[in-house]
Amino acid sequence: MTALDLAIIVLYFAVTLGLGLRLSRRQRTATDYFLGAGNLPAWSVLLSVVATETSALTVISIPGIAARGDLTFLQIALGYVVGRVGVAIWLLPGYFEGGGQQLTAYARLEDRFGVTTRRAISTVFLSTRFLADGVRIFAGAIPLALVTGWSIPTAIVVMGVATLIYTLIGGLKAVVWADVIQLTIYTLGGLVALFIAWRLAGGPAQALELAREAGKLRVFDFQVNLTTTYTFLGGLVGGALLSAASHGTDQLIVQRLLATGSLPKARTALVGSGVLVLLQFLLFLMVGSAIWAAGLAPDGRPSDQIFAQFIVDHLPSGVAGLLVAGILAAAMSTLSSSINAMASSATLDLYATRRPEASPEALLRVGRWFSAAWAMALIGGALAFYATATRDTPVVVLALSIASITYGGLLGTYILAGKWPRALGRDVLAGVTVSVFTMLLVVFASRLAPDADSWLAFVGRLAWPWYVPLGTALTVVGGVVASYVPRKGGS
Repeated sequence: MTALDLAIIVLYFAVTLGLGLRLSRRQRTATDYFLGAGNLPAWSVLLSVVATETSALTVISIPGIAARGDLTFLQIALGYVVGRVGVAIWLLPGYFEGGGQQLTAYARLEDRFGVTTRRAISTVFLSTRFLADGVRIFAGAIPLALVTGWSIPTAIVVMGVATLIYTLIGGLKAVVWADVIQLTIYTLGGLVALFIAWRLAGGPAQALELAREAGKLRVFDFQVNLTTTYTFLGGLVGGALLSAASHGTDQLIVQRLLATGSLPKARTALVGSGVLVLLQFLLFLMVGSAIWAAGLAPDGRPSDQIFAQFIVDHLPSGVAGLLVAGILAAAMSTLSSSINAMASSATLDLYATRRPEASPEALLRVGRWFSAAWAMALIGGALAFYATATRDTPVVVLALSIASITYGGLLGTYILAGKWPRALGRDVLAGVTVSVFTMLLVVFASRLAPDADSWLAFVGRLAWPWYVPLGTALTVVGGVVASYVPRKGGS
Protein backbone atom coordinates (compact mmCIF):
# COMPACT_ATOMS: atom_id res chain seq x y z
CA MET A 1 0.00 0.00 0.00
CA THR A 2 1.65 3.21 -1.20
CA ALA A 3 1.34 6.76 0.12
CA LEU A 4 -1.01 7.58 -2.77
CA ASP A 5 -3.29 4.66 -1.88
CA LEU A 6 -3.40 5.73 1.76
CA ALA A 7 -4.12 9.33 0.73
CA ILE A 8 -7.13 8.21 -1.32
CA ILE A 9 -8.50 6.21 1.61
CA VAL A 10 -7.99 9.12 4.03
CA LEU A 11 -9.70 11.47 1.56
CA TYR A 12 -12.69 9.13 1.40
CA PHE A 13 -13.04 9.14 5.19
CA ALA A 14 -12.73 12.93 5.30
CA VAL A 15 -15.42 13.48 2.66
CA THR A 16 -17.81 11.03 4.33
CA LEU A 17 -17.43 12.52 7.80
CA GLY A 18 -17.65 16.05 6.40
CA LEU A 19 -20.91 15.21 4.65
CA GLY A 20 -22.35 13.82 7.87
CA LEU A 21 -21.35 16.92 9.83
CA ARG A 22 -22.86 19.26 7.26
CA LEU A 23 -26.23 17.52 7.13
CA SER A 24 -26.45 16.92 10.89
CA ARG A 25 -27.18 20.61 11.46
CA ARG A 26 -30.54 20.26 9.69
CA GLN A 27 -31.94 17.56 11.96
CA ARG A 28 -34.58 18.61 14.46
CA THR A 29 -36.92 15.62 14.72
CA ALA A 30 -36.95 11.84 14.38
CA THR A 31 -38.53 12.23 10.93
CA ASP A 32 -35.58 14.34 9.80
CA TYR A 33 -33.12 11.80 11.20
CA PHE A 34 -34.82 8.61 9.99
CA LEU A 35 -36.52 9.73 6.74
CA GLY A 36 -34.40 12.64 5.53
CA ALA A 37 -37.46 14.91 5.93
CA GLY A 38 -39.29 12.78 3.33
CA ASN A 39 -38.19 14.71 0.24
CA LEU A 40 -35.22 12.85 -1.22
CA PRO A 41 -34.96 12.64 -5.05
CA ALA A 42 -35.91 9.32 -6.63
CA TRP A 43 -32.57 8.98 -8.44
CA SER A 44 -30.57 9.38 -5.23
CA VAL A 45 -32.73 6.79 -3.46
CA LEU A 46 -32.33 4.43 -6.45
CA LEU A 47 -28.55 4.63 -6.19
CA SER A 48 -28.69 4.36 -2.40
CA VAL A 49 -30.76 1.17 -2.60
CA VAL A 50 -28.22 -0.39 -4.95
CA ALA A 51 -25.26 0.71 -2.82
CA THR A 52 -26.88 -0.67 0.31
CA GLU A 53 -27.82 -4.09 -1.04
CA THR A 54 -24.68 -4.78 -3.05
CA SER A 55 -22.24 -3.50 -0.44
CA ALA A 56 -18.94 -5.19 0.28
CA LEU A 57 -20.48 -8.61 -0.33
CA THR A 58 -20.83 -7.85 -4.03
CA VAL A 59 -17.35 -6.40 -4.35
CA ILE A 60 -15.62 -9.16 -2.37
CA SER A 61 -17.65 -12.34 -2.82
CA ILE A 62 -19.27 -12.18 -6.27
CA PRO A 63 -15.96 -12.23 -8.22
CA GLY A 64 -14.99 -15.33 -6.26
CA ILE A 65 -18.22 -17.07 -7.28
CA ALA A 66 -17.41 -16.54 -10.97
CA ALA A 67 -13.75 -17.48 -10.52
CA ARG A 68 -14.77 -20.80 -8.98
CA GLY A 69 -17.86 -21.35 -11.16
CA ASP A 70 -19.71 -19.48 -13.92
CA LEU A 71 -22.31 -16.71 -14.44
CA THR A 72 -25.40 -18.64 -13.29
CA PHE A 73 -25.69 -16.34 -10.26
CA LEU A 74 -27.26 -13.87 -12.72
CA GLN A 75 -30.43 -16.00 -12.67
CA ILE A 76 -30.94 -14.79 -9.09
CA ALA A 77 -30.55 -11.18 -10.24
CA LEU A 78 -33.20 -11.71 -12.93
CA GLY A 79 -35.54 -12.87 -10.20
CA TYR A 80 -34.69 -9.72 -8.25
CA VAL A 81 -36.06 -7.57 -11.09
CA VAL A 82 -39.29 -9.59 -11.23
CA GLY A 83 -39.73 -9.34 -7.46
CA ARG A 84 -39.30 -5.56 -7.45
CA VAL A 85 -41.88 -5.08 -10.16
CA GLY A 86 -44.30 -7.11 -8.03
CA VAL A 87 -43.54 -5.01 -4.95
CA ALA A 88 -44.03 -1.79 -6.92
CA ILE A 89 -47.46 -2.96 -8.09
CA TRP A 90 -48.87 -4.65 -4.98
CA LEU A 91 -46.97 -3.69 -1.83
CA LEU A 92 -45.74 -0.11 -2.23
CA PRO A 93 -49.19 1.52 -2.56
CA GLY A 94 -50.03 0.45 0.99
CA TYR A 95 -47.17 2.55 2.37
CA PHE A 96 -48.59 5.73 0.83
CA GLU A 97 -52.33 5.20 1.34
CA GLY A 98 -54.39 8.32 1.94
CA GLY A 99 -51.59 10.59 0.81
CA GLY A 100 -49.82 10.16 4.14
CA GLN A 101 -46.35 8.94 4.92
CA GLN A 102 -45.63 6.04 7.23
CA LEU A 103 -42.50 6.19 9.36
CA THR A 104 -41.55 2.49 9.19
CA ALA A 105 -42.37 -0.57 7.11
CA TYR A 106 -44.33 -2.10 10.00
CA ALA A 107 -46.59 0.80 10.96
CA ARG A 108 -49.20 -0.42 8.46
CA LEU A 109 -49.44 -3.77 10.27
CA GLU A 110 -50.79 -2.05 13.37
CA ASP A 111 -53.95 -0.97 11.52
CA ARG A 112 -54.55 -4.51 10.25
CA PHE A 113 -53.46 -6.70 13.16
CA GLY A 114 -52.82 -4.46 16.16
CA VAL A 115 -49.77 -3.05 17.90
CA THR A 116 -48.59 -6.42 19.24
CA THR A 117 -48.11 -7.76 15.72
CA ARG A 118 -46.33 -4.57 14.68
CA ARG A 119 -43.87 -4.96 17.54
CA ALA A 120 -43.38 -8.67 16.89
CA ILE A 121 -42.64 -8.26 13.18
CA SER A 122 -40.31 -5.37 13.96
CA THR A 123 -38.45 -7.70 16.32
CA VAL A 124 -38.17 -10.27 13.52
CA PHE A 125 -36.69 -7.58 11.27
CA LEU A 126 -34.18 -6.53 13.92
CA SER A 127 -33.10 -10.15 14.40
CA THR A 128 -32.64 -10.61 10.65
CA ARG A 129 -30.56 -7.48 10.24
CA PHE A 130 -28.42 -8.29 13.25
CA LEU A 131 -27.51 -11.72 11.89
CA ALA A 132 -27.15 -10.91 8.18
CA ASP A 133 -25.30 -7.63 8.61
CA GLY A 134 -22.84 -9.13 11.03
CA VAL A 135 -21.68 -11.15 8.01
CA ARG A 136 -21.53 -8.01 5.87
CA ILE A 137 -19.22 -6.24 8.32
CA PHE A 138 -17.04 -9.34 8.39
CA ALA A 139 -16.85 -9.24 4.57
CA GLY A 140 -15.80 -5.61 4.52
CA ALA A 141 -13.06 -6.25 7.07
CA ILE A 142 -11.31 -8.84 4.85
CA PRO A 143 -9.67 -6.39 2.38
CA LEU A 144 -8.95 -3.88 5.13
CA ALA A 145 -7.04 -6.55 7.03
CA LEU A 146 -5.15 -7.65 3.91
CA VAL A 147 -3.91 -4.20 2.94
CA THR A 148 -3.12 -2.90 6.43
CA GLY A 149 -1.72 -6.07 7.97
CA TRP A 150 -4.22 -5.84 10.81
CA SER A 151 -6.06 -8.89 12.05
CA ILE A 152 -9.64 -9.24 10.81
CA PRO A 153 -11.08 -8.61 14.32
CA THR A 154 -9.10 -5.35 14.54
CA ALA A 155 -10.37 -4.30 11.11
CA ILE A 156 -13.96 -5.07 12.16
CA VAL A 157 -13.70 -2.88 15.25
CA VAL A 158 -12.00 0.03 13.45
CA MET A 159 -14.51 0.03 10.60
CA GLY A 160 -17.47 -0.35 12.95
CA VAL A 161 -16.47 2.49 15.25
CA ALA A 162 -15.73 4.84 12.33
CA THR A 163 -19.13 4.09 10.81
CA LEU A 164 -20.88 4.61 14.15
CA ILE A 165 -19.48 8.14 14.43
CA TYR A 166 -20.59 9.00 10.90
CA THR A 167 -24.09 7.54 11.34
CA LEU A 168 -24.76 9.18 14.69
CA ILE A 169 -24.18 12.65 13.32
CA GLY A 170 -25.57 12.25 9.80
CA GLY A 171 -28.92 10.48 9.81
CA LEU A 172 -30.57 8.99 6.72
CA LYS A 173 -30.03 12.00 4.46
CA ALA A 174 -26.27 11.83 4.98
CA VAL A 175 -26.37 8.06 4.50
CA VAL A 176 -28.18 8.35 1.15
CA TRP A 177 -25.93 11.05 -0.29
CA ALA A 178 -22.85 9.20 0.91
CA ASP A 179 -24.23 6.10 -0.83
CA VAL A 180 -24.30 8.00 -4.13
CA ILE A 181 -20.62 8.86 -3.76
CA GLN A 182 -19.72 5.38 -2.55
CA LEU A 183 -21.49 3.60 -5.40
CA THR A 184 -19.61 5.76 -7.90
CA ILE A 185 -16.29 4.92 -6.23
CA TYR A 186 -16.64 1.15 -6.13
CA THR A 187 -18.26 0.87 -9.57
CA LEU A 188 -15.40 2.85 -11.08
CA GLY A 189 -12.97 0.64 -9.18
CA GLY A 190 -14.70 -2.48 -10.50
CA LEU A 191 -14.44 -1.27 -14.10
CA VAL A 192 -10.74 -0.48 -13.70
CA ALA A 193 -10.12 -3.89 -12.10
CA LEU A 194 -11.90 -5.61 -15.00
CA PHE A 195 -9.72 -3.94 -17.63
CA ILE A 196 -6.54 -4.68 -15.69
CA ALA A 197 -7.51 -8.35 -15.24
CA TRP A 198 -8.31 -8.58 -18.95
CA ARG A 199 -4.89 -7.12 -19.78
CA LEU A 200 -3.16 -9.66 -17.52
CA ALA A 201 -5.11 -12.44 -19.27
CA GLY A 202 -3.91 -11.32 -22.73
CA GLY A 203 -6.79 -9.01 -23.60
CA PRO A 204 -10.60 -9.20 -23.33
CA ALA A 205 -10.96 -11.47 -26.37
CA GLN A 206 -8.47 -13.98 -24.96
CA ALA A 207 -10.03 -13.85 -21.49
CA LEU A 208 -13.54 -14.35 -22.83
CA GLU A 209 -12.45 -17.21 -25.10
CA LEU A 210 -10.73 -19.01 -22.21
CA ALA A 211 -13.83 -18.55 -20.07
CA ARG A 212 -16.11 -19.77 -22.87
CA GLU A 213 -14.05 -22.92 -23.44
CA ALA A 214 -14.16 -23.70 -19.71
CA GLY A 215 -17.93 -23.17 -19.55
CA LYS A 216 -17.57 -20.11 -17.33
CA LEU A 217 -19.84 -17.88 -19.43
CA ARG A 218 -22.90 -20.06 -18.87
CA VAL A 219 -25.82 -17.98 -17.54
CA PHE A 220 -28.82 -20.34 -17.56
CA ASP A 221 -29.28 -23.76 -16.01
CA PHE A 222 -32.74 -25.12 -16.82
CA GLN A 223 -32.56 -28.32 -14.78
CA VAL A 224 -35.26 -28.76 -12.12
CA ASN A 225 -33.29 -29.64 -9.01
CA LEU A 226 -33.99 -28.20 -5.57
CA THR A 227 -30.45 -29.01 -4.39
CA THR A 228 -28.61 -27.17 -7.19
CA THR A 229 -27.89 -23.62 -6.06
CA TYR A 230 -28.22 -21.62 -9.27
CA THR A 231 -30.97 -22.78 -11.65
CA PHE A 232 -33.39 -20.79 -13.78
CA LEU A 233 -36.45 -21.86 -11.80
CA GLY A 234 -34.74 -21.33 -8.46
CA GLY A 235 -33.40 -17.96 -9.55
CA LEU A 236 -36.72 -16.76 -10.93
CA VAL A 237 -38.91 -17.93 -8.04
CA GLY A 238 -36.40 -17.72 -5.21
CA GLY A 239 -34.85 -14.47 -6.40
CA ALA A 240 -38.26 -12.84 -6.93
CA LEU A 241 -39.57 -13.76 -3.48
CA LEU A 242 -36.27 -12.87 -1.81
CA SER A 243 -36.36 -9.46 -3.47
CA ALA A 244 -40.04 -9.02 -2.61
CA ALA A 245 -39.22 -9.67 1.05
CA SER A 246 -36.06 -7.56 1.20
CA HIS A 247 -37.43 -4.61 -0.78
CA GLY A 248 -41.09 -4.78 0.20
CA THR A 249 -41.01 -5.69 3.90
CA ASP A 250 -37.48 -4.98 5.19
CA GLN A 251 -37.13 -1.61 6.93
CA LEU A 252 -33.58 -1.27 5.58
CA ILE A 253 -34.90 -0.70 2.04
CA VAL A 254 -38.48 0.43 2.72
CA GLN A 255 -37.10 3.28 4.85
CA ARG A 256 -35.41 4.70 1.75
CA LEU A 257 -38.51 4.31 -0.41
CA LEU A 258 -40.59 6.13 2.22
CA ALA A 259 -38.00 8.92 2.20
CA THR A 260 -38.96 9.79 -1.40
CA GLY A 261 -42.28 11.09 -0.09
CA SER A 262 -44.48 9.78 -2.93
CA LEU A 263 -45.56 6.52 -4.55
CA PRO A 264 -44.44 7.38 -8.13
CA LYS A 265 -40.94 8.33 -6.95
CA ALA A 266 -40.70 5.22 -4.78
CA ARG A 267 -41.70 2.99 -7.71
CA THR A 268 -39.12 4.60 -9.98
CA ALA A 269 -36.38 4.10 -7.41
CA LEU A 270 -37.36 0.50 -6.69
CA VAL A 271 -37.72 -0.86 -10.24
CA GLY A 272 -34.70 1.09 -11.48
CA SER A 273 -32.58 -0.36 -8.70
CA GLY A 274 -33.40 -3.87 -9.93
CA VAL A 275 -32.03 -3.16 -13.39
CA LEU A 276 -28.93 -1.43 -12.05
CA VAL A 277 -28.12 -4.17 -9.55
CA LEU A 278 -28.34 -6.76 -12.35
CA LEU A 279 -25.69 -4.80 -14.26
CA GLN A 280 -23.52 -4.56 -11.15
CA PHE A 281 -23.69 -8.30 -10.56
CA LEU A 282 -22.64 -8.80 -14.19
CA LEU A 283 -19.69 -6.42 -13.75
CA PHE A 284 -18.26 -8.13 -10.69
CA LEU A 285 -18.90 -11.62 -12.05
CA MET A 286 -16.92 -10.67 -15.15
CA VAL A 287 -14.12 -9.39 -12.90
CA GLY A 288 -13.94 -12.83 -11.29
CA SER A 289 -13.98 -14.56 -14.65
CA ALA A 290 -11.14 -12.34 -15.89
CA ILE A 291 -9.08 -12.99 -12.75
CA TRP A 292 -9.49 -16.73 -13.37
CA ALA A 293 -8.48 -16.34 -17.02
CA ALA A 294 -5.33 -14.54 -15.89
CA GLY A 295 -4.43 -17.54 -13.73
CA LEU A 296 -4.79 -15.58 -10.48
CA ALA A 297 -7.37 -17.77 -8.72
CA PRO A 298 -5.26 -20.70 -7.46
CA ASP A 299 -6.88 -23.74 -5.90
CA GLY A 300 -6.87 -23.61 -2.14
CA ARG A 301 -7.43 -19.87 -1.86
CA PRO A 302 -10.81 -19.08 -0.23
CA SER A 303 -13.18 -17.63 -2.82
CA ASP A 304 -13.79 -14.53 -0.69
CA GLN A 305 -10.08 -13.68 -0.81
CA ILE A 306 -9.53 -14.03 -4.57
CA PHE A 307 -10.47 -10.46 -5.49
CA ALA A 308 -8.96 -8.91 -2.35
CA GLN A 309 -5.62 -10.62 -3.05
CA PHE A 310 -5.78 -9.47 -6.68
CA ILE A 311 -6.13 -5.88 -5.46
CA VAL A 312 -3.11 -6.19 -3.18
CA ASP A 313 -0.83 -7.99 -5.64
CA HIS A 314 -1.68 -6.71 -9.12
CA LEU A 315 -3.25 -3.23 -9.08
CA PRO A 316 -1.02 -0.18 -9.56
CA SER A 317 -0.62 2.60 -7.02
CA GLY A 318 -3.71 4.75 -6.80
CA VAL A 319 -6.00 2.14 -8.34
CA ALA A 320 -5.53 -0.18 -5.36
CA GLY A 321 -6.36 2.68 -3.02
CA LEU A 322 -9.45 3.51 -5.07
CA LEU A 323 -10.72 -0.07 -4.88
CA VAL A 324 -9.98 -0.45 -1.18
CA ALA A 325 -11.77 2.84 -0.56
CA GLY A 326 -14.65 1.52 -2.66
CA ILE A 327 -14.86 -1.69 -0.67
CA LEU A 328 -14.75 0.24 2.60
CA ALA A 329 -17.35 2.64 1.21
CA ALA A 330 -19.65 -0.22 0.30
CA ALA A 331 -19.21 -1.91 3.66
CA MET A 332 -19.70 1.29 5.63
CA SER A 333 -22.69 2.23 3.48
CA THR A 334 -24.48 -0.99 4.39
CA LEU A 335 -23.44 -0.77 8.03
CA SER A 336 -24.57 2.84 8.42
CA SER A 337 -27.84 2.01 6.66
CA SER A 338 -28.43 -0.94 8.96
CA ILE A 339 -27.68 1.07 12.08
CA ASN A 340 -30.09 3.81 11.01
CA ALA A 341 -32.83 1.37 9.95
CA MET A 342 -32.55 -0.72 13.11
CA ALA A 343 -32.56 2.38 15.29
CA SER A 344 -35.64 3.73 13.49
CA SER A 345 -37.54 0.47 13.94
CA ALA A 346 -36.54 0.13 17.60
CA THR A 347 -37.43 3.77 18.27
CA LEU A 348 -40.68 4.06 16.32
CA ASP A 349 -42.06 0.50 16.39
CA LEU A 350 -40.99 -0.56 19.88
CA TYR A 351 -40.31 2.54 22.00
CA ALA A 352 -42.77 5.10 20.60
CA THR A 353 -45.70 2.67 20.64
CA ARG A 354 -45.17 2.37 24.41
CA ARG A 355 -44.46 6.08 24.92
CA PRO A 356 -46.97 7.88 22.69
CA GLU A 357 -46.45 11.09 24.67
CA ALA A 358 -42.78 11.34 23.62
CA SER A 359 -41.98 14.50 21.64
CA PRO A 360 -40.27 14.40 18.21
CA GLU A 361 -37.14 15.86 19.81
CA ALA A 362 -37.15 13.17 22.52
CA LEU A 363 -37.54 10.45 19.89
CA LEU A 364 -34.52 11.88 18.06
CA ARG A 365 -32.42 11.52 21.22
CA VAL A 366 -33.68 7.98 21.81
CA GLY A 367 -32.95 7.12 18.18
CA ARG A 368 -29.33 8.17 18.54
CA TRP A 369 -28.95 6.02 21.66
CA PHE A 370 -30.40 3.06 19.76
CA SER A 371 -27.96 3.78 16.91
CA ALA A 372 -25.01 3.43 19.27
CA ALA A 373 -26.40 0.25 20.84
CA TRP A 374 -27.07 -1.48 17.52
CA ALA A 375 -23.65 -0.51 16.18
CA MET A 376 -21.97 -2.22 19.12
CA ALA A 377 -24.20 -5.27 18.66
CA LEU A 378 -23.34 -5.53 14.95
CA ILE A 379 -19.62 -5.31 15.67
CA GLY A 380 -20.02 -8.15 18.16
CA GLY A 381 -21.98 -10.18 15.61
CA ALA A 382 -19.27 -9.70 12.98
CA LEU A 383 -16.62 -10.92 15.41
CA ALA A 384 -18.75 -13.99 16.14
CA PHE A 385 -19.11 -14.82 12.43
CA TYR A 386 -15.37 -14.45 11.95
CA ALA A 387 -14.82 -17.03 14.67
CA THR A 388 -17.26 -19.54 13.11
CA ALA A 389 -17.02 -18.93 9.32
CA THR A 390 -16.04 -21.80 7.02
CA ARG A 391 -13.49 -21.31 4.25
CA ASP A 392 -15.68 -22.83 1.54
CA THR A 393 -18.85 -20.75 2.01
CA PRO A 394 -18.85 -17.38 0.19
CA VAL A 395 -19.94 -14.64 2.59
CA VAL A 396 -22.62 -13.44 0.17
CA VAL A 397 -24.25 -16.89 0.32
CA LEU A 398 -23.89 -16.96 4.11
CA ALA A 399 -25.57 -13.55 4.46
CA LEU A 400 -28.43 -14.38 2.09
CA SER A 401 -28.99 -17.75 3.78
CA ILE A 402 -29.24 -16.13 7.20
CA ALA A 403 -31.60 -13.41 5.97
CA SER A 404 -33.77 -16.09 4.40
CA ILE A 405 -34.52 -17.55 7.85
CA THR A 406 -36.93 -14.71 8.57
CA TYR A 407 -37.63 -13.18 5.15
CA GLY A 408 -40.30 -15.79 4.43
CA GLY A 409 -42.04 -14.87 7.67
CA LEU A 410 -41.97 -11.17 6.82
CA LEU A 411 -43.30 -11.66 3.29
CA GLY A 412 -45.92 -14.17 4.43
CA THR A 413 -47.21 -11.64 6.96
CA TYR A 414 -47.98 -9.11 4.23
CA ILE A 415 -49.60 -11.77 2.04
CA LEU A 416 -51.90 -12.75 4.91
CA ALA A 417 -52.65 -9.08 5.59
CA GLY A 418 -53.70 -8.42 2.02
CA LYS A 419 -55.17 -11.72 0.85
CA TRP A 420 -56.67 -13.47 3.91
CA PRO A 421 -59.28 -11.28 5.66
CA ARG A 422 -59.97 -13.98 8.24
CA ALA A 423 -56.44 -13.74 9.68
CA LEU A 424 -55.92 -12.03 13.03
CA GLY A 425 -52.70 -10.97 14.70
CA ARG A 426 -52.41 -14.24 16.62
CA ASP A 427 -52.73 -16.21 13.36
CA VAL A 428 -49.92 -14.24 11.73
CA LEU A 429 -47.65 -14.75 14.73
CA ALA A 430 -48.40 -18.48 14.68
CA GLY A 431 -47.46 -18.70 11.00
CA VAL A 432 -44.27 -16.67 11.49
CA THR A 433 -43.24 -18.82 14.46
CA VAL A 434 -43.68 -22.04 12.48
CA SER A 435 -41.76 -20.57 9.55
CA VAL A 436 -38.79 -19.20 11.52
CA PHE A 437 -38.21 -22.33 13.59
CA THR A 438 -38.52 -24.57 10.54
CA MET A 439 -36.12 -22.41 8.54
CA LEU A 440 -33.60 -22.43 11.38
CA LEU A 441 -33.62 -26.21 11.12
CA VAL A 442 -33.30 -26.14 7.32
CA VAL A 443 -30.49 -23.55 7.16
CA PHE A 444 -28.37 -25.18 9.85
CA ALA A 445 -29.30 -28.80 9.10
CA SER A 446 -25.96 -29.65 7.51
CA ARG A 447 -24.10 -28.52 10.62
CA LEU A 448 -26.50 -30.31 12.94
CA ALA A 449 -26.25 -33.61 11.03
CA PRO A 450 -22.72 -34.96 10.54
CA ASP A 451 -24.20 -38.20 9.18
CA ALA A 452 -24.72 -37.61 5.45
CA ASP A 453 -27.43 -40.30 5.29
CA SER A 454 -29.71 -38.81 7.96
CA TRP A 455 -32.99 -37.08 7.12
CA LEU A 456 -31.63 -33.84 8.57
CA ALA A 457 -28.69 -33.90 6.16
CA PHE A 458 -31.15 -34.43 3.29
CA VAL A 459 -33.08 -31.32 4.39
CA GLY A 460 -29.80 -29.42 4.59
CA ARG A 461 -29.11 -30.01 0.89
CA LEU A 462 -31.96 -27.70 -0.14
CA ALA A 463 -30.41 -24.86 -2.18
CA TRP A 464 -30.58 -21.47 -0.47
CA PRO A 465 -32.65 -19.71 -3.22
CA TRP A 466 -35.56 -21.92 -2.12
CA TYR A 467 -35.39 -20.79 1.52
CA VAL A 468 -37.65 -17.74 1.13
CA PRO A 469 -40.30 -19.56 -0.97
CA LEU A 470 -40.41 -22.32 1.66
CA GLY A 471 -40.54 -19.86 4.55
CA THR A 472 -43.26 -17.81 2.86
CA ALA A 473 -45.38 -20.90 2.19
CA LEU A 474 -45.00 -22.06 5.80
CA THR A 475 -46.09 -18.66 7.11
CA VAL A 476 -49.13 -18.43 4.86
CA VAL A 477 -50.25 -22.02 5.46
CA GLY A 478 -49.61 -21.70 9.19
CA GLY A 479 -51.57 -18.45 9.36
CA VAL A 480 -54.49 -19.84 7.37
CA VAL A 481 -54.69 -22.98 9.53
CA ALA A 482 -54.46 -20.92 12.73
CA SER A 483 -57.30 -18.69 11.53
CA TYR A 484 -59.66 -21.69 11.73
CA VAL A 485 -58.75 -22.52 15.32
CA PRO A 486 -61.73 -21.50 17.48
CA ARG A 487 -61.32 -18.08 19.05
CA LYS A 488 -62.44 -17.02 22.49
CA GLY A 489 -66.15 -16.40 22.44
CA GLY A 490 -66.79 -19.21 19.96
CA SER A 491 -66.10 -17.27 16.77
